[in-house]
Amino acid sequence: MSTLRVGLVGYGGAGRGIHARLVEQAGYDVAVVVTRSPERAETARSDWQGVEVVDDLDSLLSDTSRYDLVVLASPTPLHEDQAVQVLEAGVPLLLDKPIALDGPGAERVARTARETGTPLTVFQNRRWDPEQLTLQAVLAAGSLGSVYRFERRWERWRPVPQQRWKEQDTRGGGLLLDLGTHLVDSAVQLFGPVESVYAELANHTTPTEDDVFLSLRHAAGDEGQQVVSHLWGGSVVGAPGPRTRVLGSEGAYVVTTFENDASPFEEMDADAPEGSQGWLSHGRERTPVQQAPGGHEDFYPAVAAWVLDGGPVPVDPEETVATARVLDAARESAATGARISLG
Repeated sequence: MSTLRVGLVGYGGAGRGIHARLVEQAGYDVAVVVTRSPERAETARSDWQGVEVVDDLDSLLSDTSRYDLVVLASPTPLHEDQAVQVLEAGVPLLLDKPIALDGPGAERVARTARETGTPLTVFQNRRWDPEQLTLQAVLAAGSLGSVYRFERRWERWRPVPQQRWKEQDTRGGGLLLDLGTHLVDSAVQLFGPVESVYAELANHTTPTEDDVFLSLRHAAGDEGQQVVSHLWGGSVVGAPGPRTRVLGSEGAYVVTTFENDASPFEEMDADAPEGSQGWLSHGRERTPVQQAPGGHEDFYPAVAAWVLDGGPVPVDPEETVATARVLDAARESAATGARISLG
């Protein structure tokens, strides 16, 4: 497999802080950066020897021989139109999540990829979280018996919001599109398509949602059981709940904390042996779970195999269209108070 060359659109928190870092970890190259910021342009030149910096997407697409893949790490409101432009130019595209602002926009992007035959994937990187990988292994082993509820929380204590578009933009910001996209994707990856959605959305400190709750009913499995997912995202949570809790007929799987967030469960986590990820719990009895191999560092090698060697698509864009429809239903539910069927 050859070295992957990336044309990166955006060099801020997502572009430099996430994508460029993962590209570097994989040993690949950012060949072209799109940014209008002189400061970010200078940072890109310092980070990548020989990188070319251009002002706009048109300039990037004017010569596609310089890279193998475009990575769109621009603000969410720009995703749909920029993605369509890249796909119509016939360039393989990795689009940061969410795929678009809503379901129709997401379908437009996916349809353009189908009609042009241009490879498209979406950066649902949280599928590679250690807890997600470990939970998949726990479910595959049947350790929980028949699962009936999945809970995941992405909660933090940030009573003074940051002054950035993710918190302040009423069109593309807010936790539903930001964290909600990851939460729904994780639930669907684990437990399949969603039949109906109930949601509660609120904004306490920002112009858009900083408090999100979703209840998803998944389609019944082969044996008739139906899983319900309860998903939370919150920025004004002084006492975050357990990050992940999965309940089944034979016990529970619990992950108490997440990354570097402060948590009331730190004392419990201090007892966890090195190399473990969460607990199997049966009342007061709990057993540490060996962490499954893998992590975010595996994402870009999978992308390179897909782009350069014809490997499987890392994330099927049609799955992200389905996630966008769930988020649309969540908005409708929150506005009406009703549970919305996706039939």
